[in-house]
Amino acid sequence: MPRVVVFDETGGPEVLRIVEEPVVEPAAGEVRVRIEAFAVNPLDRMVRAGQSPRPVRLPHARLGVEGTGVVDALGAGVTGLAVGDPVILGAVPDFETKGAYAEYTTVLASRVVPRPASVDVLGAAALWVAYFTAYGALVEKAGMRPGDRVLITAASGGVGRAAIQIANQIGAVPIAVTRHTAKQESLLAAGAAAVIATDREDVAEFTRLHTGGKGADIVLDAVMGPGLAELSLAAKLGGTLATVGWLDPRPASFPANPSLTVHRYMAFADMTDPEIVRRVAAFLAAGVRTGVLRPAVDRVFGLNDIIEAHRYLEKGTSAGKIVVTV
Repeated sequence: MPRVVVFDETGGPEVLRIVEEPVVEPAAGEVRVRIEAFAVNPLDRMVRAGQSPRPVRLPHARLGVEGTGVVDALGAGVTGLAVGDPVILGAVPDFETKGAYAEYTTVLASRVVPRPASVDVLGAAALWVAYFTAYGALVEKAGMRPGDRVLITAASGGVGRAAIQIANQIGAVPIAVTRHTAKQESLLAAGAAAVIATDREDVAEFTRLHTGGKGADIVLDAVMGPGLAELSLAAKLGGTLATVGWLDPRPASFPANPSLTVHRYMAFADMTDPEIVRRVAAFLAAGVRTGVLRPAVDRVFGLNDIIEAHRYLEKGTSAGKIVVTV
């Protein structure tokens, strides 16, 4: 029988275990997908550790909000898809019972998008959540335009690297922020116009240096926490701050730049909007076809090594996405 990763209690990576479950037939309006690979995201760690934004239904909870595979079966009433179609899971509803950490899962047909022919399985598994988040925050909310100077925190992560590439595709100027000087060269190679390493540089001061004294037009922040007030000073007067994550779990400070327009962006809300999904899918397909968008995969694990994949995630040293092949 197909394998599924589950957990019966919250805690460290060791609570994860692999079980076998029968294949489920898709309900009306659903498709069954044979998973080829899935990504391990910070949200998965939070859910597993009991830090989820909403309660987790135990026991036998599941994980995984994104992945890629092949349509294996169609439920009644599904049109526009065929068995054998390669797809990306656009958003996994109720991932605690239908997560992507499995050999098969069933999802609403409206929640899969075609997998671009120009991206391989590993890249497809790493594409949707990071790039959707970066695109949604920068384009849909912040209105990023060509020439905008965009300051990107946690730039070595999946969303950060996606934001660098999306800024370049639009014609904006991405300025990357990282905690470690050692990551400077890799971020420049990834497309950053400049890199600010906080282990030796002040973010606001060096942002002004790289923007002719004006400050960033847009700040994309995945960290939050007490440093948000200081970070806001890196933006120009009348600029935009878009927050997309909570890597620092401590309470966020109020922005010290009162002229900012602030957006708290939650990608999963937009992933249920068909029009936004259509725009994002078209943008990403064009980007991977031209080679501007290149999903960064840091490490690849097998399904049997899911505990090690989560241990690696918890180190916080990955430069790109962690992908598990099934």
